[in-house]
Amino acid sequence: MAAGAVTAAGPWDSGQRTAERARAAHWNGEGGERHDGRSPATSATEESASAAAAVLAALGGAADSPGAAPPPTATGLEDALTPLLDDPALGALSTAAVADAATGELVHGTREKTPAVPASTIKIATSVAALTALGPDHRLTTEVVYGPGKGEVVLVGGGDPTLTARDARQPGNPASLRDLADRTARALKEDGVGKVALAYDTSRWSGPTRHPIGPNDNIAPVVPLSTDAGRLDDSRRGPAPRSADPAADAARTFADLLRDRGLTVKGKPRHAEAGKDAERVAAVRSMPVSALVERALTNSDNDIAEALARETAVAAGEPASFTGAGRAVRARLAGLGLPLAGARFADGSGLDRDDKISAALLARLLVRATDPERPELRPVLTGLPVAGFSGTLRSRYADASAGTGMVRAKTGTLTGVNALAGTVVDADGRLLAFAFLTNGSSDAHGAQAALDRMASALANCGCR
Repeated sequence: MAAGAVTAAGPWDSGQRTAERARAAHWNGEGGERHDGRSPATSATEESASAAAAVLAALGGAADSPGAAPPPTATGLEDALTPLLDDPALGALSTAAVADAATGELVHGTREKTPAVPASTIKIATSVAALTALGPDHRLTTEVVYGPGKGEVVLVGGGDPTLTARDARQPGNPASLRDLADRTARALKEDGVGKVALAYDTSRWSGPTRHPIGPNDNIAPVVPLSTDAGRLDDSRRGPAPRSADPAADAARTFADLLRDRGLTVKGKPRHAEAGKDAERVAAVRSMPVSALVERALTNSDNDIAEALARETAVAAGEPASFTGAGRAVRARLAGLGLPLAGARFADGSGLDRDDKISAALLARLLVRATDPERPELRPVLTGLPVAGFSGTLRSRYADASAGTGMVRAKTGTLTGVNALAGTVVDADGRLLAFAFLTNGSSDAHGAQAALDRMASALANCGCR
């Protein structure tokens, strides 16, 4: 059914993921259905109606309405998937779940309730939790306030993982440290201030800043203040050398920008907390959470995913740490009535092998995102890479594959771990949500090819 399906997985360094985001790094789009890099003119909730039309067209109205596409049967799906699940390239543990998006019914399951290491497919859970907690239109604010010391201003990290210090405008129009420097210099001069000391505040988040995988090109230290995700090169996505102290680097850059704008900045920036009622000098705001979710999913962006998890913790009043974020994400998903038995959220990105999630949970998450009553979750769908076209699926699926252009799915890859979870329109026009997880594989290329064949099989049959 999927003869000729192509995979392009690269090597994995010291057990850590590099290939998945390297593929995304070669794609020039920014995610979802807006591939022109422009910032949306309408709010995410307003946009969700048009997005839903494109993504949910396969539903054909209510499940029992005249002309609705017929659903697949459990027997048909078992006939299509069971032989593919026997592929020796898959690991010792292979699980699968397929749900009908129109009814929410789980129409196929193979060890679907068994928790497995999900790798980056856990970003689907992180995204659903963040959208539920924050709303799609929420933006993260980086600000400058007057400090506790005389003649001092404080750069306060607001959790924006896409804040940029680069001169050129970036796709999606993320918040700019240069714009913040412009506004700060202007406001200070209007107040008659020409000389300041600079401090920087990272107190919004707590707990360890280093991910358990240690220093790695796949993720910067997890802090609420950084520019360009702490990248030390000109890349915007994919693996890259990272700063050991992104917050201090951002503060030093900001001090230089203030000097360029005619202010005198005394000494080096110091680490300090701004007062709770500190007077604001200037601020910039991030792209909306809807756009952050799309970018996190399309490009498998670990830095954005960890930021979304921590901001979910902030919204819940939990400590904004790995542990607090895990509790907050779990609580949000529990509030949606999702099957959480055995689930563990050790991080927001999926880099931690202590993460556990079932195929059934992933499929149910995707079904929730298709629910017309939950338009705030639509960015989870529009952010999924498109097979053969975008993000981490750009170089997977051959032109002749039934899944090309029909499968939209989040990939997940660690050494010995491969996963694919998303949506597909079957041959009858029915929208299905699926999740395939395999742990213990020794053949990354073969495992990915097997998962792609499974998704293509769904696209190729009515399975009745």
